[in-house]
Amino acid sequence: MPSTITERKPAAKSINLKGKYLRIFPVAMFDESQQMLKRIFDVTLSLGLILFVFSWLFPLIGIIIKFTSSGPVFFQQLRHGKDNVPFFCYKFRTMYINDQADTKQAIKDDPRITYIGKFLRKSSMDELPQFLNVIKGEMSIVGPRPHAMPMNYKFSAEIDNFMYRHTVKPGITGLAQAKGFRGETKDFYDIYSRCKLDIFYVNNWSPILDIKIIVWTVFSLLVDKGKAY
Repeated sequence: MPSTITERKPAAKSINLKGKYLRIFPVAMFDESQQMLKRIFDVTLSLGLILFVFSWLFPLIGIIIKFTSSGPVFFQQLRHGKDNVPFFCYKFRTMYINDQADTKQAIKDDPRITYIGKFLRKSSMDELPQFLNVIKGEMSIVGPRPHAMPMNYKFSAEIDNFMYRHTVKPGITGLAQAKGFRGETKDFYDIYSRCKLDIFYVNNWSPILDIKIIVWTVFSLLVDKGKAY
């Protein structure tokens, strides 16, 4: 029987998204002016990083990837976005070419991960191409992290209202990641805790919370405890 994440929230209504019935609550994220404010923040920060940092960093990382293993520089994976609409999420390729990239999570000492891939994953630099997803309007800088689609089907069967996370744009980082829930999802506690933090974020969003999460994420990366590999 699926476990339910419950919190005190305003009166809800139900909508049908791609065959999934979700309980929707009136939150700040759905206010048009608030969405515009978040979008302006996303685009301004992303363009600044792309022009002044990624313009030289991406080619450098790309050259190292190409010279250390065969295959493309970028890895694209279909993931659920806002309202369950699929989109291609961009990452730097960190694995040798294999047929389990979409179905098997990376584990510790995973032989599929390249030498440079270990560094990129540890530092979360493999996620940097997702700023392109932000520019395209498919993602936000801060929001619930998108999972591979097979993982979503599994998790939504285990946790009631799991897909509520998808009522907003997914993020490059999120409250769960800022609080240390990164890397492999080893057990039910991991995904349940992430989902609970994601739902808290959706229901309590504010520009200040986004800024706090970005700061917490940077701090989390600096004091990484080996959860990402």
